[in-house]
Amino acid sequence: MPEIIALVVGGLTLVAAAVAGLYLWPVGRRGLLVAPARPLDFDTATSAAEAVIAAEAANPEVRPESRSRLLSHGSRTGKAVLLLHGYTLAPEQYDDLAREFFDRGYNVWIPRAPQHGTVDRRAHHRVEAGELTTYAAQGWAVAAALGDEVGVVGISGGAVLATWLAQVPGTVVRHLLLLSPFFGPHPRQAPAWALRPLILLYGRRVLRDRVTSRGYSLAAVTQYLTIARALPGPPRRTGLRTAAVAISPLDGVVDLRAAVRVPRRIADAHAIPLRVCTLPEAWGVEHNTLNLAALGAEGGALHRLYVALYEGQGTPAADFVRTD
Repeated sequence: MPEIIALVVGGLTLVAAAVAGLYLWPVGRRGLLVAPARPLDFDTATSAAEAVIAAEAANPEVRPESRSRLLSHGSRTGKAVLLLHGYTLAPEQYDDLAREFFDRGYNVWIPRAPQHGTVDRRAHHRVEAGELTTYAAQGWAVAAALGDEVGVVGISGGAVLATWLAQVPGTVVRHLLLLSPFFGPHPRQAPAWALRPLILLYGRRVLRDRVTSRGYSLAAVTQYLTIARALPGPPRRTGLRTAAVAISPLDGVVDLRAAVRVPRRIADAHAIPLRVCTLPEAWGVEHNTLNLAALGAEGGALHRLYVALYEGQGTPAADFVRTD
């Protein structure tokens, strides 16, 4: 999200007299850490997912290619996974990885985030933290009924929601895979000292929203940062069995240190290793670590690697994967 530094500095000049107070106000919102909806049985969950898809199909505001997706084997399976897409994107972002999971016997649920995947390409500017966590909780309620052992994959802002699910009371996330997680912006976009004012001024819409050259709304991205700041510290021990993160050194959007530091704390709390996959720079993959079309056959291999990381299995021989 280029230009954040300039936007934050510009915003701060408008409220210079209140800067000290900004650092004293709480950033996280307690209401975000509420217990999600109770899991459903398989038939009820399937009906709920199909009702969501049907409602989206009947809604002309939702782009056809961006509707929620359910990949089901027709009955409860041993494994199910919830896939949470990134900010400004939609469920089609996961098409290839979802098929990889499905072919391995998983039931897969990919819900569309609120204000996303619509014909109004600016609708996501209006998204709020509370509706994002509600969306994640409802997605979990469906996924938890689709399989005996359930985990979550999230990318970018969706990775923040996946982490929230892995820590919120009332869920039992067994596997967690975070792709390019957005726990903070890249330091070139906003220095650490600017994050609290950024969240308070734009996240709470004190200042008029600004949109970066990437099409990112500051009011919207700070909703994800608000959720990230609301994660419990120290992390809760909730039954997680595997944890992994994949990042690209070419990612100019996220804070790569935070992308590893946050899940490492959660993994440490569960006494499990954190698997870290750093993509080779030569591949040219930037923030969207699911945008692998240019890699050809190597893209398919990376999808298989992502599943292996998610499952905590021995990964294919690759010097860009390490276990911490």
